[in-house]
Amino acid sequence: MPMSTHIVNRRGFLSSSTASITSTALLSLLMRDRAVLADSVSGEAKGLPHHPVQAKRVIHLCLCGGVSQIDSFDYKPELEKFHGKSLQSEERPATFFNQVGLIRKNDWGFKQHGESGLWVSDLFPHLSEVADELTVIRSMVADSANHTPATFEENSGFRLNGFPVMGSWVSYGLGSETDELPSFVVLPDSRGLPAGGTINWSNGFLPAQHQGVAFQSEGTPIHDLFPARQLPDGQDRDSRELLAQLNRKHLEETGVDDAMMARMHSYELAAKMQLAVPKVTDLNQETTVTRKMYGLDETETADFGARCLLTRRLLEQGVRFVQLFSGGSFGSPRINWDGHEDVKKNHSREAARMDQPVAALIKDLRQRGMLEDTLILCTSEFGRTPFTQSAADKVGTGRDHNMYGFSIWMAGAGLKHGMAYGSTDDVGWKAVENPVHWYDYHATVLHLLGIDHERLTYYHNGIQRRLTNVHGEVLHGILS
Repeated sequence: MPMSTHIVNRRGFLSSSTASITSTALLSLLMRDRAVLADSVSGEAKGLPHHPVQAKRVIHLCLCGGVSQIDSFDYKPELEKFHGKSLQSEERPATFFNQVGLIRKNDWGFKQHGESGLWVSDLFPHLSEVADELTVIRSMVADSANHTPATFEENSGFRLNGFPVMGSWVSYGLGSETDELPSFVVLPDSRGLPAGGTINWSNGFLPAQHQGVAFQSEGTPIHDLFPARQLPDGQDRDSRELLAQLNRKHLEETGVDDAMMARMHSYELAAKMQLAVPKVTDLNQETTVTRKMYGLDETETADFGARCLLTRRLLEQGVRFVQLFSGGSFGSPRINWDGHEDVKKNHSREAARMDQPVAALIKDLRQRGMLEDTLILCTSEFGRTPFTQSAADKVGTGRDHNMYGFSIWMAGAGLKHGMAYGSTDDVGWKAVENPVHWYDYHATVLHLLGIDHERLTYYHNGIQRRLTNVHGEVLHGILS
């Protein structure tokens, strides 16, 4: 066939591109700039964004254990009247410990805040100061009242493990804005891991480079990133160059291998992270005023404040998705928001750790001009019951798990601010207006990132999988 009539298709070009070091480097640069988009089976989404982008990056605050909606963002003045009475329903509530006591009024007072008049309880005095930035969803529903499957559903849309979490889907769909840091970073609670452990930042069946990378709050930020001992000058560089040569030779002999390319990318990223991580995690570069705003000098807020400040620094360096966990280990005592025994004592302790730092993060992003294209999410796997966890004829101090109606909030890019969406019944037990499932929430987050949740898919075991399974409706009522 004459050369002038020979057409090389994209797949042929990609295959031939591995034939030389120069063309392999070109391919790497093209992939970095997303000029070349592979098929979904090879580990990168294609044709993105699907529509105009509102948010470029995401912060996801996970409050582990189940935050009481009626003590935080869902004001129910009727609780005062029903205090000490039985729940007026023929339906038997499905709770974790199956102890349905009498209704208990909220343990904190509520006030309207900001120009919007959004109701926020005294549990969050600092977040109240930024009420006009918040978009509260008061009608969330879940499918489980058990921590582990509920936490999986919150993060991945499925109650079983093995599915990619939202951060991994975002990484897969949009990639990273930096080649020196991961696109998806996780900051666990220093006191322990959430229910289900590291599965909550798993890439599932997506390519390995989309797994969340956990940064430690104490000691070395990332395990095994640096050599265990000091290496002679040049040895590390020479070792990496030898490995690169062997990898290129392997690709020349075998052609494009998705797993191999992902492994090469991970090693290249690790080498760059050795320089980038110490810089981004050095909070001493921040001013005294900034450190004080985040509460780094106070015992209660220092830990979470440091992670909130690190979050802002990671976003500034191009990280796409940062997930912070508030609450960790379960058991006794519960170091999380799981207020079975005493909600007031439990929530007071946990809120004191994160209220000021989170409000500072919102204010800091706003003053730096980053809030307008950053999406902040604050969720809990479920809420808590308006009746107490005690004998049926007793008003106790603790509340059980409630999957029928609870609250989360969002802030930042593309949202109507200072508003509440949906509602629960008079006592805050069940969603009665505009119920929102995790599928809808996930669909809305992707929408704000310029992604159609029905089109972001990955072929796995005979099915085009997606974050929202076969469900999900974008919540247009909360969009600006």
